Amino acid sequence: MLVVRNSVAIVPSVAGEVTEVPITANAPLKTGDVLFRIDALPYQAKLNALQAQLDLNEQRLAETTRLQTSGAGRAYDVEQRQAEVEQLTAEIAGARWDLDKTVVRAPANGYVTNLALRAGARVANLPLSPVMAFIDTSDTIIGVEIPQINARYVETGQFVEATFKFAPGKVFTGKVESVIQAVASGQAHTSGAAIAPTTIQSLPFVLRIRLDDQDFAAILPAGSTGDAAIFTSHVKPAHVIRRVLLRQVAITNYVNPF
Repeated sequence: MLVVRNSVAIVPSVAGEVTEVPITANAPLKTGDVLFRIDALPYQAKLNALQAQLDLNEQRLAETTRLQTSGAGRAYDVEQRQAEVEQLTAEIAGARWDLDKTVVRAPANGYVTNLALRAGARVANLPLSPVMAFIDTSDTIIGVEIPQINARYVETGQFVEATFKFAPGKVFTGKVESVIQAVASGQAHTSGAAIAPTTIQSLPFVLRIRLDDQDFAAILPAGSTGDAAIFTSHVKPAHVIRRVLLRQVAITNYVNPF
């Protein structure tokens, strides 16, 4: 059994010099908290310049419209000024978006791990150049490996008991949330090579469970391991034995690091 958390590669939408990094590594963050700020001066200057152009063109549009209404101007001139105003309005919307993106915020509840970004660093809006890894804690993914020969007995909603190395001596209850319908060995990739016999293996399937104690699930570190028992309708008399064995494992977690 393994606890997995989604990791979000943080790539800024705009490029520039970092002016502030107000967070610390592994500190809890809420959705919308500031991760870092990029120098906004170039983007604010661009927005101001576009706004000045828009103000001027709106005045010219008003004057051209008055001339055309009085018969001293051409409809073509009005249409041209109107197009210029609409174009500048669209450019201003894009400039405001760029300015807003100089403040990079947390996409969800979680934390940043292995924080190396510092003020003065220059960042780029390149997909292959993330500046930090954000660990999303809004959802806890707990995967359990089961042999393929036993997978046919497992169904969504079945009762589960689990114990973790992170919490020795304790047994937690839960339910089967879903059975993942694919493993890496069954995934085909576009290639010019024939299938290798060594890739045909009876690897275990993976299912996802949900603990009843969601407060404990929320504090489970990514990478936490443990053991789980799924109580199916198959061989019910053996359920008592499995419960006893799982509690023995929970106790030995105090001394067994593996």
